Amino acid sequence: MDDVPITGLEELESHLQHLIDSPETPLSAKLFDEVELQLTDYNIPPLIPRLLPNLAQILLTYAQDPSILASLAIKLLRPIQFTQALTLASEDALIQALRSPAPSANMLAITVIEKATRSPGDAAILSIMKSLVENFLQTWLSTPDVGVAEKASKTLGDLLEVDCDRNLSTRIDTKLGGLRLAPGQGLLWRRIFQDRDIYQLLFSLCSSTTTGVGEGQLDERQKSLAQARLLRILPRLATLDFQTITRSQFPEVEKSYEVEQPGILYFATVHMVNKEEDMLMHVTLIDFFTEFLELMSTTEISQPIMDYLAALVKKVAKEDPIMYEQLQTIAMSEETAETSPELVDLLLKLNEYS
Repeated sequence: MDDVPITGLEELESHLQHLIDSPETPLSAKLFDEVELQLTDYNIPPLIPRLLPNLAQILLTYAQDPSILASLAIKLLRPIQFTQALTLASEDALIQALRSPAPSANMLAITVIEKATRSPGDAAILSIMKSLVENFLQTWLSTPDVGVAEKASKTLGDLLEVDCDRNLSTRIDTKLGGLRLAPGQGLLWRRIFQDRDIYQLLFSLCSSTTTGVGEGQLDERQKSLAQARLLRILPRLATLDFQTITRSQFPEVEKSYEVEQPGILYFATVHMVNKEEDMLMHVTLIDFFTEFLELMSTTEISQPIMDYLAALVKKVAKEDPIMYEQLQTIAMSEETAETSPELVDLLLKLNEYS
């Protein structure tokens, strides 16, 4: 069955060549759909050299909605390794796709970046591409498209997990244990958190103080989305490398946003959200902090980390009465005691700190 010829393949190849020679040629959506619907894991590999190079070339200059082109390209990319994909789509081409207003182009670029999650070596290669990493993070936090944001969030988390240097980091081991993966080199962590431009970008895109409609700014709605995306990924990062998200190589960045303690975690928890003006984000922040503490409660916590958590909870409780009431309610809840006894135990321990 897999040896059955693909109907319309030759016509599609000819059509792609026409698009290269005459970019104004209208796309034949029917022809693309006809071929794409026949693709399988078995017949895709021999089609890659026949179709993907021309698709990549067309996408570089295509001025219309690239959804049809991107859909076929994503399917053809499925079996390709990260380094092989880079021979078909350069760093500049991927950046161009990330900057495109078309979500399909964003998804195509993220599909290529996602391939670096397959091995620590691929993540290390990605870390060298500063502009690509920077534009990827920009797209993650700035896109109004939910699908693009979700794929970017998952990809970023997976990248940092595969790149995490478990031999050198102060990673927290879960009590339940788990599959031990080969340690990464930590190069992508350093690219994001020890590169001043990229570290500054995270603060700039997420801080409520930079809300606006000017170049490089996010309006109120998009700012809330960016903040929520950062909060969503932080609990996962905390279990991978707590030290990195609670320290800073650039204290001047925190100072410029009037953040008195170092680290992206402190910024996001204490200073990022305008609680008085953005009630929905305040609720999101409370949910995040509860989830964060619940996840931390399932880990073996060292004394320095316990001290940090105690200071953070004390700060939050002092400045956010609603958050404090929520934590009190959780600590006293019989339901929580049954469903998340570790969380209740952690809250009680933190409450004992002076």
